[in-house]
Amino acid sequence: MSREDPDRLSADDAHILGLESAVITGHTLKLVVIEPATSPLDVEALRTAVSERLSSQPRATQRIDTSGPEPRWVDATAFEISDHVRRREEPGCASRDDLWRAVSKLMSEHLDHERPLWTFDLIGPLGDGREAIAVRIHHAMADGISAVRFLDDVLWDQHLEPPPREPRPGLRAASSQRSRVDEVLRMPAAVRRELGHRGSHSPFDRPISAAREFAFTVAPLPELKAIGASRPTRATVNDVLLAIVAGGLRSWLSAGATALPRLRAQVPVSLHHRDEGAGELGNRDSFLNVDLPLAEADPLTRLDRINAETSKRKRLDDAEELFDLFHALGRVKRVEEAAKRLAGSAREFSLSISNVPGPPAPVSVSGRRVERLFSSSEPAAHHALRISAISCAGIIGIGLCTDPEALPDVARLAVAMEDSYAELRDAAIT
Repeated sequence: MSREDPDRLSADDAHILGLESAVITGHTLKLVVIEPATSPLDVEALRTAVSERLSSQPRATQRIDTSGPEPRWVDATAFEISDHVRRREEPGCASRDDLWRAVSKLMSEHLDHERPLWTFDLIGPLGDGREAIAVRIHHAMADGISAVRFLDDVLWDQHLEPPPREPRPGLRAASSQRSRVDEVLRMPAAVRRELGHRGSHSPFDRPISAAREFAFTVAPLPELKAIGASRPTRATVNDVLLAIVAGGLRSWLSAGATALPRLRAQVPVSLHHRDEGAGELGNRDSFLNVDLPLAEADPLTRLDRINAETSKRKRLDDAEELFDLFHALGRVKRVEEAAKRLAGSAREFSLSISNVPGPPAPVSVSGRRVERLFSSSEPAAHHALRISAISCAGIIGIGLCTDPEALPDVARLAVAMEDSYAELRDAAIT
């Protein structure tokens, strides 16, 4: 974000906006599942509660104007809360699978660029009395960390004292003493570690349509921490998640006739400060590329290999180095575009796996407890599978999103990941 013009989109946000197309909607989705009640959520009361808190999020009442030389945020003069908080009529939406289908349809619909780029769609009640809120937020407005802040500021019931935010390492800016030529030509060791390791042909390297299909699963956060703590070199929750995904993919892909491919996962890394102000939305992301040892049969060895790889990358600040380098390259447009094409190639990584910390304590909406919180981001051209995780009150919700025309049967992958978690837990803890 430019200090001289704070309403101009940052280079990262403008790049994300430019990726939108007939088959790419550009938004993330958070699925909020609320405990059963005898009567449905009062949509008018929810609109009032959300409206009263929107002043803490300046982008919530702005739209993106692309009529000038550069896209910028402008006030949405015809803003109506009913356009953004509404009940989604889904006849016959009674079961979990019905909910997944309803959310899949929402994910495939573009947000209206004439309005602020977010919506809260109420779905249900389901047959068991639960309701859901499908939250869509455009990636040009917020990345994973700032989207969680958005929910905390405008959707969750307010608490007398907000939950503490753990400090998070800040992004490390490149030295202002470097010349432009030095910055462009600088090829840190991080680039050699993260890029240029072309894998085998990815099974997810397929063109995609606008269709979307979801599946969701959960894992208990305390047990993931216990699994990580059981290893000789303590593994993080994210390492354990990657190991679970690797085990699930091993099983899911083994059902086919081909040999297991060499897969690299791109793991987004947020460089936001956790103590930033509420208005600090936008994107401050980098990434690490991690090999998933699908050929390894032992679940603990898979975890240890992933842990060794990620520990090295974090110790050497690869994510920060890449962030600095890409922004330095941004001063030479053609070089930047070539570097981004390389980094986004299906031969550089096969799928994206993200993990965002959500609310550590239980949260509620209109006095009703949130039972589950899931996150999902859309697939991309030549990356037909996307896996996203978010924690909420000790439970990690994992969302799997595909284009069913390119990659069908994602529900079976969710089951395979549940089996992978159970295998890893039993090996590590029992």
